[in-house]
Amino acid sequence: MHKSIKRIEKKQEEITGLSSVLNRVYANRNVKSEDELDYSISKLLPFNQLKGISEAAILISDAIKNESTIVIVGDFDVDGATSTTVAVKALRSMGAKKVEFLVPNRFKFGYGLTPEIVQVAVEQFNPDMIITVDNGISSIEGVKVAKKFNLKVIVTDHHLPAETLPIADAIVNPNQPDDHFPSKMLAGVGVIFYVMLALRSLLREQGWFTEQNLPEPNLAELLDLVALGTVADVVPLDYNNRILVSQGLARIRSGRVCAGIKALIDITGRDAERLIASDFGFAIAPRLNAAGRLDDMSLGINCLLSDDIAVAHTIAQQLDEINHARRDIEADMKHQAMKLLDEMHLDNNENLPFGLCLFDEDFHEGVVGIIASRIKDKWNRPVIVFAKTEDGLLKGSGRSIKGFHLRDALDSVATKHPELISKFGGHAMAAGLTIAEIDFELFTKAFDDEVRHHLCEDDLQGVVMSDGELLDSELSMNTAEELRYAGPWGQMFQEPVFDGAFNIINKRIVAEKHLKLLLQPVGSNLKIDAIAFNTTDENWSEQISKANIAYRLDVNVFRGNKNLQLMVEHIEPC
Repeated sequence: MHKSIKRIEKKQEEITGLSSVLNRVYANRNVKSEDELDYSISKLLPFNQLKGISEAAILISDAIKNESTIVIVGDFDVDGATSTTVAVKALRSMGAKKVEFLVPNRFKFGYGLTPEIVQVAVEQFNPDMIITVDNGISSIEGVKVAKKFNLKVIVTDHHLPAETLPIADAIVNPNQPDDHFPSKMLAGVGVIFYVMLALRSLLREQGWFTEQNLPEPNLAELLDLVALGTVADVVPLDYNNRILVSQGLARIRSGRVCAGIKALIDITGRDAERLIASDFGFAIAPRLNAAGRLDDMSLGINCLLSDDIAVAHTIAQQLDEINHARRDIEADMKHQAMKLLDEMHLDNNENLPFGLCLFDEDFHEGVVGIIASRIKDKWNRPVIVFAKTEDGLLKGSGRSIKGFHLRDALDSVATKHPELISKFGGHAMAAGLTIAEIDFELFTKAFDDEVRHHLCEDDLQGVVMSDGELLDSELSMNTAEELRYAGPWGQMFQEPVFDGAFNIINKRIVAEKHLKLLLQPVGSNLKIDAIAFNTTDENWSEQISKANIAYRLDVNVFRGNKNLQLMVEHIEPC
C-alpha cells in the first residue's frame, strides 16, 4: 500500500507560555485556548446531564440499604474489566454488603447480558439486581429474561443503540436517544464511574455515610482504572476523556495506584513515574485482554480488584504468560491471513476489495480482532476477520478506517439482506457480528459493496499526518520530554508526528524484524538514533542513502541513561 506524508497546517493565536512546537501541535489538534489544557478534576462534565443517571442512583441506593445482592455483568475486554472493577470497588466502599461480578465466557456465552448469562447469574448468586457495565444496550432478550425473574436491571453502556431499547429499570448511555450529555465519547468505564459519582452524591444527601459511620469514599482513587479502560478501548480523547486519563496518569506517577495496575506495570518493565497513555495501550492492556481472548477475564478482574501486591503480582505473571501464548497464536494467524491474501492474488492493490473479509477454519475466535487491526493497518481499508464458534457459526471482529462507520455499515447490510446477520454491534471504528458459515461469500460481497458505496480509491491511500519539520534546536531531549507529558495523546488527539529529510548514516536489523538507524538531518551535523518497528530489508532497499521520514520524538531509557530517539512512522525515498 502506498503511503504519503501530509503536513497539517492550521493557524491560530499562540497560547502564552508554551513553546513554538507545542503551540503548533495544539493548533493542529484544534486546541484554541489554555482552558482546553486545564485537566483539573473540577472541569469534568457534571454527571446529572446523563439521561437515566438519577433513576439508576436511586435504584442502587435502595439496593444497598436493603442489603440486596447486586451482580455486575461485565465484558471480556479491558474496558469491561476496568468497568467491573470500578463498579465492585465503588459499591463496596459505599456500604454494599453483597456485590458479585460475572463476565461471560466469550466462547460459551458470547457478548453481553444474554438469556443464558442471566440464568447463570440466577443459579450462581440468586441476585436482586443486575448492573451491566460496558454492555447491555443491545441485550433485549437478556433483560426480558431478567425481568421474568423479577430482577431490577440497570444498563450502563456506551455502545450505539438499535431502534429498540431493552426494558431495563434504568439505562445510562450517553448515546441513547434524547441524552444531552455533551460528550458521547465516554468508554464503558467512564459511564459507570459517572454512575458511581451520582450514587455517592445521592447517598451523601440522604445522610447514609454519617448514619452508617462510613467514611465517604474518594472516587478519585478509581481514576487509574478509568484511565486504563478509556485508553484501552480506543475511544476518542475529547476534552472530558483527556481529563479522566490525565488524572489517572497523575495518580499512577505519584504512586497512588491500585495493586493490580502496579503489578502489571512492574511485569511490563515500565517505570510508573514516567507512564504515559500509550503504555496503557501497548503494554498493560494486551496482558489484560489476553485473559479475555484465550481464557477467562475474571483472572484480569481479580488482578485489578486485589489489594495485596503479592497476590496481584502472581496474577500479573499468569496474565503475562497468557499474553505470550496469545502472541504465538497471533503470529500464526497473521501468517495464515497473509497466505490467504496471496492465494486470492490480492497482493496488488488494484484487485483488493474495498472491504476485506477473511476466514480460516483454524482462526482463533479470541484473536480475530487483533488480526483485523493488523491487516487494516497494512492495507488501509475496513477489515473483518471471522472464526468458527463451537456451535458452527462464524463470529467476526472488524476494524475500520477514517471516514467509514463500521457499525452503521453492518446495520445497512442487515437492512438490505435480512437474515444474513444474526447479531451485530459496536462503534464507528470497531464492531462485531455473527453469520452462518454458508453465508460467508454472500456477506463478503455485501460488505465490499457497502464500503464502495461510502469510500473511493483515494480514501484507501495511506496518509501519515505530520506536524511539520523540526529545527535542529528542537530535535532535543527537552522537546521530547515536553511532548511526552503534554498529552494525554490517543485516539483523535494523536501523538505528535514530525517529518524531514535525513541522510541514512547507518542501518541494521535488530531482533530479526526491526530496522535500527543512525540518521542525520540533511544540511546538519546532528546525528540521531532511530528505530522503525516491524520494518526489515524486505520492506526497505539497501541502496537508499537519503529518505523523507515521518517520526515521533522519544526518550530511550536504558540502564539509567537517557538519549533522544526517533520512532519512525514512515520512510520514503527522497
